Amino acid sequence: MDVGHWSPNGDQGARPAHLDRLAGEPLARVSAPHVACPVERTLRAVDGRWTTLIIRELLRGPHRFGELRDRLPTLSAKVLTDRLRTLEERGIVSRTALRGAPPAVVYALTEDGRRLEAVLDALWDWGTGR
Repeated sequence: MDVGHWSPNGDQGARPAHLDRLAGEPLARVSAPHVACPVERTLRAVDGRWTTLIIRELLRGPHRFGELRDRLPTLSAKVLTDRLRTLEERGIVSRTALRGAPPAVVYALTEDGRRLEAVLDALWDWGTGR
């Protein structure tokens, strides 16, 4: 499949290197969303209201549940709990129970979760240009 030449102003011009890399990828030629598509997987990883803000806070370091609530005061405890569970299931967040009285839980980004920083930066850059 020829993806043509790309340039910011729509003229024919040099094609970005990532398009050449994608040219040989079967998933880059699908005609409908596909669960194995890396872009679809990434979008699913950060899907859901508040998810990107929770990841943003955890990029600053591990936090207890209450600390996350303090940093995102309009986020309900139920939604925060749901999002943290989902992020844990997706392998983006780790949950560590600490001994003590009262018991505490600390949430932190996994290595895969930390890799989302570049994704959020790219989304920010794209959004500020609009």
